[in-house]
Amino acid sequence: MYEKVVEIIVYLMTEIHQNKQLGEIDLSSLSRSGYTETEISSALSWIFDKFSVGDAQPVGNASPSSQSFRIFHEAEKMSLSVKAQGYLIQLRALALLSDLDFELVIDRVMRSGFLKAGLPEVKSIVASVLFNNEDAPNAASRFLLNSSDTIQ
Repeated sequence: MYEKVVEIIVYLMTEIHQNKQLGEIDLSSLSRSGYTETEISSALSWIFDKFSVGDAQPVGNASPSSQSFRIFHEAEKMSLSVKAQGYLIQLRALALLSDLDFELVIDRVMRSGFLKAGLPEVKSIVASVLFNNEDAPNAASRFLLNSSDTIQ
């Protein structure tokens, strides 16, 4: 379930980065794509929790010259598929992964023993990093909702 919630978060953040307001995003398309109301509500809850405490900006306010530029080491390229590398870069560009989270995901991949971690493996690791961040100021809040919960 966590991976599906991350997929929804990526979709929503991509839409927000295209200067759409959250109310303008067609959430019914997510339902038609097979996502449950619980998964959609969980993704929205995560976004509200994440951005209400200022952990990241939904639309990048930093100028490109002030952002660091991360290059994958040859050993990392050997351990990550090209799709997995692109996925991590996308999450960083959407401000869903901090620099520290980005490094944590790569570290977990490198220590996992995968010969070549593909997109499914990286998505699973990313979900664990996003939803199990105990150091976050809002760690006590609920990221996932119960089946009867909704956000209004």
